[in-house]
Amino acid sequence: MGSSKTEGALHIVVDERTPALWKEIFKAQRNPEYLLAKIRFEGNSSSALVSFDDVKFTRLNQVTNDGIIKYAKVAVELAIGLIGIMALWLGIMKIAEEAGLVAKLAALLKPVTTRLFPDVPAEHPAMGAMIMNISANMLGLANAATPFGLKAMEELNKLNKKLGTATDAMCTFLVINTSSVQLIPATVIALRAAAGSSNPTDILGPVIFATTINTTVGVIVVKLLAKLPVFRRQLE
Repeated sequence: MGSSKTEGALHIVVDERTPALWKEIFKAQRNPEYLLAKIRFEGNSSSALVSFDDVKFTRLNQVTNDGIIKYAKVAVELAIGLIGIMALWLGIMKIAEEAGLVAKLAALLKPVTTRLFPDVPAEHPAMGAMIMNISANMLGLANAATPFGLKAMEELNKLNKKLGTATDAMCTFLVINTSSVQLIPATVIALRAAAGSSNPTDILGPVIFATTINTTVGVIVVKLLAKLPVFRRQLE
């Protein structure tokens, strides 16, 4: 005896009694009126099979429409808003660099850096590159700091007696470079201004305090770890 199949569309009204999973599928389908499903009867059976659209597909559709497109627009608006602000601050920083402010700051940092890096000769090129990197980071000159940082690591590696293993000076410099005391956080100021802050520079005090504490703790930790036998053996 043969069996026949009957298929049809099923429109389900979603309310408080609807199962949670069905509600999720309903949200993913983005149909404001009802949950759409397919119903199939087989032969003379009193039961039926109800199937919904692929949830993964509808989720991807939702992410594409609500997520990617929306935040792509936000990214473009934010980027355009940052262009002028970043140009202003980077211009001011460039003037400071050309005026010798970075060089003067480097001279002030020299007594500190000679204590932080006792294994690096004071007149070695690595010391000059590290000082310039730290000075540029303090003034928010990230573009200027990057080549100085790369040059510093290159020069420090020339003093390395065991190539492939980071020296104490390398580790200390990496901590200082990463934590980076900020006197003028140009990027954060620009982001706050783009977000509509009425006073985007009012974070200067907290930023200076937080980054100073951050760098201090980092230097203390790296100096303490450098004295542990397990790390000393790696340099022998």
